[in-house]
Amino acid sequence: MSAREWIGKDFYRELGVSSDASADEIKKAYRKLARENHPDANPGNSSAEQKFKAVSEAYGVLSDPVKRKEYDEARRLFGSGGAGGFGFPGAGGTGGFDMSDIFSQTAGGASGGLGGLGDILGGLFGRRGSTASGASRPQRGADVETDVRIDFAEAVKGATLPLRLSSPATCGTCHGNGAKPGTQPRVCPICGGSGLVNRSQGAFAFSEPCRDCRGRGKIIDDPCPECNGEGISTRTRTLTVRVPPGVDDNQRIRLAGQGEPGRGGAAAGDLYVRVHVTPHPVFGRSGNDLTITVPVSFTELALGATITVPTLDAKITLRVPPGTASGRVLRARGKGIRKRDGSQGDLLVTLQVAVPAKLDTAEQKALEAFAEAAAKHDPRPEITRLLRQSGK
Repeated sequence: MSAREWIGKDFYRELGVSSDASADEIKKAYRKLARENHPDANPGNSSAEQKFKAVSEAYGVLSDPVKRKEYDEARRLFGSGGAGGFGFPGAGGTGGFDMSDIFSQTAGGASGGLGGLGDILGGLFGRRGSTASGASRPQRGADVETDVRIDFAEAVKGATLPLRLSSPATCGTCHGNGAKPGTQPRVCPICGGSGLVNRSQGAFAFSEPCRDCRGRGKIIDDPCPECNGEGISTRTRTLTVRVPPGVDDNQRIRLAGQGEPGRGGAAAGDLYVRVHVTPHPVFGRSGNDLTITVPVSFTELALGATITVPTLDAKITLRVPPGTASGRVLRARGKGIRKRDGSQGDLLVTLQVAVPAKLDTAEQKALEAFAEAAAKHDPRPEITRLLRQSGK
């Protein structure tokens, strides 16, 4: 891909975000589009596959602060990817200086560079300035992110899950060199394997990626039928993910070296698995502590009682002291989340009085008798005092 083609792409439009979007907005947009257009969700849909590749490429640039800065600077210089001038007075008009001609210039020429512009283009094409040796240098593979959903108990205790993933990976047919089995790539005769050629435009002299080998330094005469000479193909693979005990909702787990393969022998990127935890109908969580709300009767709180409470493993009994108020929290130590670092949480039991919706005759009479006997106990003494002070 030439510099002009690269800068002509609108990565912000691919992700549907503005050019001043935050990193979180870019990530959110990418995750939504990648999920919608993932090959697993759209089998046989070539347009969805192309969209998936396009948003992945856009996210690879915009998610990296350094690459994004260089891309933004290049777009400003090149009129935001337009085919006209740089935005200088008269650019693209009659007699104006249209810098887009630089990319169509084929005359060989002197060595040199474009200073700041050379640095911008160098960053986008894996080099700095006009250093020829940097054009085909190894490049680490991009990181990949995917999502898994687990239930509450698995998040508490940990789990080992199979993860089926469709993502770019080293081509299994050519093993990454891009050539058909039985053949080998040859050194590009135009750039001598450097991946760069020197060009000149009037007073300017600079280096740009070699068009014959597309900046790789090598030419593949007989491309691999699986990856079409790219050395990378989209494959479906199954990985084993170990979810540690106590994982939080929306937490990411890093699998080193399981991302996109590197180029030129460089290391592969990492795979980040974002965990989504399905809420439990009874239990909640606060840090390493599990929480549960247990309904109790008024008599259990007033007279005291021994109640049975569930945990994720078994049942336990707790003593409710006489005169306990509704809303009090009892603590069952060591019944919470145990993490790999040895930390141990508790089970926090909130007692909540349950009021019957209907009473039979015996219950009605018993409560009326209790209310008459307990009339001397004012449940709202402070409010009563304030009402008296106000004369009401």
